[in-house]
Amino acid sequence: MAEVIVVGAGPTGLLLAGDLAEAGAAVTLLERRDGHISNLSRAFGVHARTLEQLDARGLADRLVATGAALRRLRLFGRLEVDLGGLPSRFPYLLVTPQFHVEELLLERALKAGAEIVRNAEVTGLEQDGAGVTVTTPGGTYRADYAVGADGFHSAVRRLLGQPFPGRSVLKSIMLADVKVTEEPTETLTVNGVGDSFAFMAPFGDGYYRIFAWDRRSSVPDDAPLSLEEVRDVARRALGTDFGMHDARWLARFHSDERQVPDYRVGRVFLAGDAAHVHSPAGGQGMNTGLQDAANLGWKLAAVLRGAPDGLLDTYQAERHPVGRAVLRSSGAIIRGAMIESPVGRAVRGLVARAALAVPPVLAGLIGQISGVGFAYPRPAGAHELVGTRAADVPLTDGTRLYEALRGGRFVVLGAADVTGWADRVRTAHALTPDAPLVLVRPDGYLGWAGKDPAGLRAALTALAGAPS
Repeated sequence: MAEVIVVGAGPTGLLLAGDLAEAGAAVTLLERRDGHISNLSRAFGVHARTLEQLDARGLADRLVATGAALRRLRLFGRLEVDLGGLPSRFPYLLVTPQFHVEELLLERALKAGAEIVRNAEVTGLEQDGAGVTVTTPGGTYRADYAVGADGFHSAVRRLLGQPFPGRSVLKSIMLADVKVTEEPTETLTVNGVGDSFAFMAPFGDGYYRIFAWDRRSSVPDDAPLSLEEVRDVARRALGTDFGMHDARWLARFHSDERQVPDYRVGRVFLAGDAAHVHSPAGGQGMNTGLQDAANLGWKLAAVLRGAPDGLLDTYQAERHPVGRAVLRSSGAIIRGAMIESPVGRAVRGLVARAALAVPPVLAGLIGQISGVGFAYPRPAGAHELVGTRAADVPLTDGTRLYEALRGGRFVVLGAADVTGWADRVRTAHALTPDAPLVLVRPDGYLGWAGKDPAGLRAALTALAGAPS
């Protein structure tokens, strides 16, 4: 019997399965597809905080090699946001197709020992006080916990009876993979003008992915789409269609803003698009799901090792507010981009420039889009550092903190006795003088800080599980 069943082998499910397997948990990953990782994927941007999470798994440098670093984001035509000052090893947006992320995460999950079952569409789900039973046409699976990472049309969410409140924001978005005769001068080409919006990014294999939207046209997702229709919207939004030709894929979809009220229902959890969906503005969708998985995986592993069950409730407390914040920020960007009247667009530009001229406002926007600025709620009485993101500080042995986190380990920075937890906790020393004693969680957030060794041992038991 598995200890955790993960449903959905997209980026969120693959990261989660890999984390659990690497921590020694028995994981079964159920995927309704037949096994092919499609290059017809929608996500194209990997933000700094997600790259930090991948760095803690030894994958970031390999992923960076597949794409292009974008250090400036353009909003509303001429307004630019500079990512170069991010306090991160990755001060940029990495433009790379989602399938590159999936390939690396799949390789890692399999190497760590996760079992992946293909053609396994979930048709039933029941839970009791001892575990969860998941039914597929090919068989029944039993585990201590289950996670639905099965996307917008989540079977797990439906079987839990969870509502998915929200609404459609953009309808009839056009997608196309095309070649061009005139290469764009920018890595990421995006603009909205009145009734038209277009986004263009390279695949890296000679093709470009186009997102296009026409306010005047609202047709069903299954309506036929021609390349000429995509060209027309691109010309109006971008000023040129770059000589698009040889489309290998054309499709329509719609963009919703939705979020479930509960990320945890008993022994079942929801993550990624199964828990929240939002507009593509800011490129935060896949990133938010991957960070859901990074938050949940170590907690499930710790509870399986004897940590209190209440630790799993912190998944809702920490990630639900982040999902809500992403809904708001991506919604604000897309609504701003879609202002139709010339007067409205002029006012939008003036207001945006004035706001971004205020350093705290600019830092807040960059921190939220990149994910670097998010912090988690601090428990009452905890040190002020608890819940904040751990910076990737250099260590006295010549390595970095995020290298020390690899293997799903906790890291104690400072002199401490971790007898009983040495199988899952490392000790290290930062080069920073007079740094406080801190416990860094496997997801790169501070779980405890202080001076009392007894307090550290209590935190280890609560967060990492019972000592061996």
